[in-house]
Order: sequence, then structure tokens, then C-alpha cells
Amino acid sequence: MNPISLRRVRAVAGKELRDYRRNRSLVAGMTIIPLVFLITPLVQVFTMTPADLQHGAWLVYMLGIPAVAPTVIAAHAIVGERQQGTLEPVLTTPVRRDELLLGKALAALVPSVAVSYLVFGLVVAVIAVFAEPQSAAAVLRGPAIAAQIFFTPLVAAWSIWIGIIISTRAKDVRSAQQIAMPISLPSFAVALLVAMGVIPATLPVACLLAAILAGLNIAGWAMSVAAFDPERLITR
Repeated sequence: MNPISLRRVRAVAGKELRDYRRNRSLVAGMTIIPLVFLITPLVQVFTMTPADLQHGAWLVYMLGIPAVAPTVIAAHAIVGERQQGTLEPVLTTPVRRDELLLGKALAALVPSVAVSYLVFGLVVAVIAVFAEPQSAAAVLRGPAIAAQIFFTPLVAAWSIWIGIIISTRAKDVRSAQQIAMPISLPSFAVALLVAMGVIPATLPVACLLAAILAGLNIAGWAMSVAAFDPERLITR
């Protein structure tokens, strides 16, 4: 098989990003969902004592943004094109299936990660400026911040592959989003267990979770390519 053409992947990603900017429902979803997940860590910081804050990785709650928000875009990737009647022209281009799906995944990953980092930075700034020094020190720990930065793209990518796979099978965008969001939550559930101290927030555990997520992302790309059947999508 010929190697993947990065030029074609970038072209697909650029087209998708331009389309997303014109879609108000996608923009609204990517705006509202992050606001939901920033509430919990802020409430915890401003209501709990510094001693209680020492026993949890409260910033890990913010991984709910890359776990859920990308499904809004990814679930639209295939079924949205089919509903708009633009999928068949795309399939007549020289772009291969794996390149097409990789470009769509990249277009969903970039805004998802950007929004996740932006909201995380906002929460960190609010805690650093307005929280009590002891509370801020208990929450804004180096390992917690590093974990957020490192795991955000891994979690977002996995949610995107889930959304794309469902998008190849769904009948409409709304149903694809409704199915994809709950299925993407297990990765956030693991983050919650870490935040509550059920799973120890140690370096070996972090490395193990990162390896699992990396493997799931590779498998997700392969499964999305296998699920993408152009003939079925056009004739259905």
C-alpha cells in the first residue's frame, strides 16, 4: 500500500475546519460542554478546606472536556456529509479512506484540544488569582497540570474515533451525537476515579493509562476505516 499523503490529509482537515466554522450547532456544542466541566473543580476549590483538597487530583475533572466535547464534531463527520449530500463528491476524489478519516479526525482534534487547553488555563488562572494560597497550592500541583496537558489529546482522539465509527452507521447527526457521548464517558470515569483517589495518581499508573489510550487510538483508527463503507453510505 502506498504511504499516506499528508498533503491530502491536510486538505481534508482544512475543508472540515472551514465547514465547522459555518455550523452554528457545532460551535454552540463546543462552547456549552466545556462550561459544564469547569464548574466542579472551581466549586471544590472554593468550598473545601486545603487539607481536604490535598487528598484528590481535582483538576482531573477537566478531562471531561476532551472526553465529551469532540464527539459533537466527530459524530457529524460522516453522517453530516451524507445528510448534506456532499459525501458522494468527496468520495470521487483521489483521497483514500484512511486519509479521509485521518483528516476528519485531525479537524476534530485541533479545536477540541484548543478549547480544552483554553478552559483549563482559565480555571488555573482563576484558582491562582482568587483562591486562598493554601487551596491554590493544594490543587495546582505540577503532576496534575502535566497530566492534564499530556492526557488531553489522547482522551480527545479516542472520543473522536468513537464518534467517527458511530457516524458511519447512524441515520442522522443528532442520533450519532446521542450515542457517541455516553460511549465516550468511560475514559472520563477513569479520570474521576483518579480525582477521587480510588486509582492512585502515580507515574506508573499514568504511563499505563497513556499506553492503553495510545493503543485504543490506533485500534480506533483501524476500526473506523473498516466501518467506512462508501458503497453502503451512498446507496443507503
